[in-house]
Amino acid sequence: MEIRDELANRFGEDLLFADSFDSAIIGVAAGHDSGRVVYDTRKMVAVLLQEENLTEEEAWEYLEFNTFGAYVGKQTPLYVYRRET
Repeated sequence: MEIRDELANRFGEDLLFADSFDSAIIGVAAGHDSGRVVYDTRKMVAVLLQEENLTEEEAWEYLEFNTFGAYVGKQTPLYVYRRET
């Protein structure tokens, strides 16, 4: 089962997804912001490095300009920067 189908079955069909970044999904937010898909920003950068042949700096700039600040309604995905431990 695809991750989008799995999450939609569990949390509802109204989830919004960032195109081309399914491999960076880490879950769905619970609580006040429940029903919002959550992405790992480092994994999103990795996708752009591999798929688009961007440098790391270019990937971060692309995501900051085109994705992280985009508001598409109350179901807008969340983007989490997980620090390395």
